[in-house]
Amino acid sequence: MGVRGLQGFVGSTCPHICTVVNFKELAEHHRNQHPGCTPTIVVDAMCCLRYWYTPESWICGGQWREYFSSLRDFVKTFTTVGIKLIFFFDGMVEQEKRDEWVKRRLKNNREISRIFHYIKSHKEQPGRNMFFIPSGLAIFTRFALKALGQETLCSLQEADYEVASYGFQNNCLGILGEDTDYLIYDTCPYFSIGDLCLESLSTVMLCRKKLCESLNINVADLPLLACLLGNDIIPEGMFESFRYKCLSSYTSVKENFDKKGNIILAVADHISKVLHSHQGEKKLEDMLPLGPNKALFYKGVASYLLPGQKSPWFFQKPKSLISLGKQVVSMSSDPECKQGVPMCIDYGSQQGLPMCTDPESNQGFTDPESNQGFPMCTPPKSNQGIPMCTPPESKQAVPMCTDPESKQEVPMCTDPESKQEVPMCTEPESKQEVPMCTPPESRQGVPMCTDPESRQGVPVCTDPESRQGVPMCTDPESRQGVSMCTDPESKQGVPMYTDPEFKQGIPMYTDPEFKQGVPMCTDSKSKQGIPIYIDPESKQGVPMCTDPEIKQKLPPGADPEFKLEALMCTNPAIKEDLVNMEPEVKQVTLVSDPDILKVARADHVQAESYLVYNIMSSGEIECSNTLEDALDQALPSQAFVYRPVRQRVYSLLLGDGGDGAGTCPTVKEWFVYSGNPLRHPDLVRPLQMNIPGGTPNLKLLWLNQEPGTQARRVEALLGCFDLSSSREELQAVENPFRALCCLLTYLFVQVDTLCLEDLHAFIAQALCLQGKSTVQLVDLQLDYIDSRAVQLGSLLVRGLTTLVLVNSACGFPWRTSDFMPWNVFDGKLFHQKYLQSEKGYAVEALVEHNRSRLTRFHALKSVVCKACAKENRRIVSRQHWRSHQPGSRQYEPDHWRRYSSSSGWSN
Repeated sequence: MGVRGLQGFVGSTCPHICTVVNFKELAEHHRNQHPGCTPTIVVDAMCCLRYWYTPESWICGGQWREYFSSLRDFVKTFTTVGIKLIFFFDGMVEQEKRDEWVKRRLKNNREISRIFHYIKSHKEQPGRNMFFIPSGLAIFTRFALKALGQETLCSLQEADYEVASYGFQNNCLGILGEDTDYLIYDTCPYFSIGDLCLESLSTVMLCRKKLCESLNINVADLPLLACLLGNDIIPEGMFESFRYKCLSSYTSVKENFDKKGNIILAVADHISKVLHSHQGEKKLEDMLPLGPNKALFYKGVASYLLPGQKSPWFFQKPKSLISLGKQVVSMSSDPECKQGVPMCIDYGSQQGLPMCTDPESNQGFTDPESNQGFPMCTPPKSNQGIPMCTPPESKQAVPMCTDPESKQEVPMCTDPESKQEVPMCTEPESKQEVPMCTPPESRQGVPMCTDPESRQGVPVCTDPESRQGVPMCTDPESRQGVSMCTDPESKQGVPMYTDPEFKQGIPMYTDPEFKQGVPMCTDSKSKQGIPIYIDPESKQGVPMCTDPEIKQKLPPGADPEFKLEALMCTNPAIKEDLVNMEPEVKQVTLVSDPDILKVARADHVQAESYLVYNIMSSGEIECSNTLEDALDQALPSQAFVYRPVRQRVYSLLLGDGGDGAGTCPTVKEWFVYSGNPLRHPDLVRPLQMNIPGGTPNLKLLWLNQEPGTQARRVEALLGCFDLSSSREELQAVENPFRALCCLLTYLFVQVDTLCLEDLHAFIAQALCLQGKSTVQLVDLQLDYIDSRAVQLGSLLVRGLTTLVLVNSACGFPWRTSDFMPWNVFDGKLFHQKYLQSEKGYAVEALVEHNRSRLTRFHALKSVVCKACAKENRRIVSRQHWRSHQPGSRQYEPDHWRRYSSSSGWSN
């Protein structure tokens, strides 16, 4: 994470920028400097997960009680000394960082493969050097911190920007994390979580000012340095040749430094000596080999600019230079130049007019045809003389200008609106003089007509079909003229787009935010023009809907990847006013209801929900690696097991409350599973829900507080798991086991390779967990580690995260605490019960000879088995398999998929 090579450089080359500090002392100093202000530390929670997970066992699915206790101690240590903590979690993966995300996931796959190889070889957990965080740790940490009363936020983009921005805007004590990007942001101090000693509350502070002093650059240069070295946006290889060129010309190479250290010094030296010498005079693309990566590079630099900050590297012409470029160089006398010029008499006004002077010869300008001098006039705005001619029809002198293309003089007239002189030409149809305009690209004059509404002149082109003049406007993207038509509603001219298929003109709409034209059609109900996009498959226009929350357009049901470049960000390479550029969160949405989006966004930011806002806003979600054995063909990946549930959630969130899911757009899933190279997302279709009374709409589930709504929410939740037929049995189960029974029923219906011994282990561990202390769980010892049990533990935990998604999508019918893992699951305890069950232990032994537990065990088992029987799933013992099928059970590919013919999985 962060800037390539910077962490090692700081440790080996610039250790002096690291200072040991004590949080208690810093907090006291902060209170003295800012009376009445509580010292606050912004925590990048994603960087801290590995530090927080202190339990010795991590392979069995997670020691959640121990982990919760560890978090409680962490929070208490800071609050005791009066320090407030605010935790930020990543809410989504930005498109620019997707490649980096994929690279890490594939690397994690290789690590997991080695972990399972070690387990099978040694029957024990690998050492800490192979540590892999338990599945769902980031998700459940949010809820653990909220349960501990901590302010917990989920970002609308990569969390590091929001962390740095919050610290910068709220005068925070500092940022706690482990990401060198915090050295690049110009924000509050950055503290290392990896060096934190919780007992003494001391850690290392990394000082960006000292880093700049060592590199002889300014703090404002750090974003430029980060992008040239490579980060999560700019691939490391993009400027590799440039960095080596800097290294070859660097004269202060330190022999005792490593190669990466010398490269960082060399690039910083280039910025200091070469780029600084041209700063403000040349654009970055004129000084650096940006090539086709110019826009990405500018965006990378801009991504470090916090609200209100500017970069000196975004070149902007001085205003005086811009205005000078638009002025016509004086060609004749004015009061400033104090030089005399010849005069002539205008026969219309009987007034003396100065004669033009040829700027080359300083002599009076003469018409090459007649060898006669041209008179001059001085427009009041420019105070500059321009030549004049007298048309034979009017007998009045009119000003003239030189056509840059033909080099010939053409008459001019005064635009009554702008009071500026514009050239004229003879219209071939009417034989009358009409004003002209000269587009900057073509440099050729085109005739103009007067818009009757605005009274302004607009250019005209000749329609090849009708041979008649058609008004034109200039496309801001291509800088070329496009024909116009008159909107019958507004009576205003709108640009037209020529359909290449049918050769017909289609009105265009200009997006006011991005200044780009998109085709329009007329809404039959409102009679107003609405933007459309051209479907690349059908070549037909599809209306676009606007999210009133963020004012963005998206075709209904469109592939979220369809977006103009400008829909995601403003291309800094084509803007002059980049000094004020800041990264913005700009997302298209698949749902346009403002009330629903507002609720979804609020729940997302407050870390109350999981994936719901991502589905509704961008139609794209991801799930990181899970401890799954790629070689175990009998157990499917959790990505496939829970996909039908997600598909019904998509139908609920993206549908219109009807029973049909066919009109819902597909959702892009970036889920890690064996054999998935992650080159592109899986396009997953919503799956129709089977709920008595039909699928309820979100306004009912989320906003309605009337009696009876809660029952509809429960129906929707069970409908997502396709367990509506077992509603009464499941509702009768006491908390916190109701959610667990729902999940187990779904699992055993979905995966037919699960057996009775597995069910016994799951239920027994949940019952025994209720009576055990954290210390007892810590002291629990296992005979050995079984690879299948490892995967089953991860499969159940991923099911709990799926319950979080479903519960939030359905309006929270169940208490979130009922399916938090520290209340229903412990990795080591499950592993112990699994091994005992495999050895043939009696149920009494599994529940540790506790009569109360035994009674509840049989009750819970009965609920799950009866619910499965309703779905034609009979749970049998593994001994039954072995008696009917000698050897291990053969696994048929995809045999476990209950909805393989209708679920819409991609191949």
